[in-house]
Amino acid sequence: MRRLLPDIRAVFVREAGADRVVPPAGFTVQLTLFTSAAMAFLAVFALALSLAAGRLADRWGDELARSVTIRISAPEEEMERQTSAALAVLETTPGIAEFRALSDDEQRALLEPWFGAELRLAQLPVPRLIEVTETGDGFDAAGLRLRLQAEVPGAVLDDHARWRRPLLAAAGGMRLFGWTALILIAAATAAMVTLAANAALAANAQVIAVLRLVGATDAYIAAAFVRRYTLRALAGAAAGTLLGVVLVTLIPDTGDAGGVLTGLGFQGWDWVWPVFVPPLAALVALLATRAAANRVLEDLA
Repeated sequence: MRRLLPDIRAVFVREAGADRVVPPAGFTVQLTLFTSAAMAFLAVFALALSLAAGRLADRWGDELARSVTIRISAPEEEMERQTSAALAVLETTPGIAEFRALSDDEQRALLEPWFGAELRLAQLPVPRLIEVTETGDGFDAAGLRLRLQAEVPGAVLDDHARWRRPLLAAAGGMRLFGWTALILIAAATAAMVTLAANAALAANAQVIAVLRLVGATDAYIAAAFVRRYTLRALAGAAAGTLLGVVLVTLIPDTGDAGGVLTGLGFQGWDWVWPVFVPPLAALVALLATRAAANRVLEDLA
């Protein structure tokens, strides 16, 4: 890092003579600006996806970890009695914060996405559901299962483990996908900036030869290319980041129906992360240009 500080300071110190070494226009300028802007734009969306997946995993973990469901399957004439018996068992079970039996309307709302709005529960053997929320200390699930088996034969305790694990795995996979995309974006940016710098250095081989004859060092020539291409990458990345942030804020909130894409965007301190995209793009361009310049200048020696 200490060896980078002189190069970073040199980027922001303008030298008119050094700037004339690098062509101010041409396809390499357009290539660098477009590449850095496009990669920064994609990086903003990759960040938004990673952060949203992280929030979703935390929410799913918290909500499902502290809630269980009791499902009662019994003949219609036994349903009310067994439901009351299950509620009585829950009243005397330590570690349970609250519980309630879902109404017909609530169960109909749960089944509506699969069976439609015209669903009639009386025509289907739908079990009665009891929603249970545990305290921070939790409860003895094995003991509760034994009591339910003895007093409520049709009751089944579901701790949501089979649902929570794949949901958390899916959210974690989306988060990993986002961070992997950021790494690939940085690598693509470095590759394109290297290509542009190589092209500019090769096109100015005669100018570089003349500069060497008049006493210019390779460090002086390389610094000129590093400065110009780092600033181009910084400007392009700033524009791409701004466009990406604006479009992310315009994404409509899909509510719970959005699944993994629910809450895609930045919230709270998440808005700090896009600020780092342009400086990181400039740092990648600085490293890539310096490596390319040193290599090409050695070949032209």
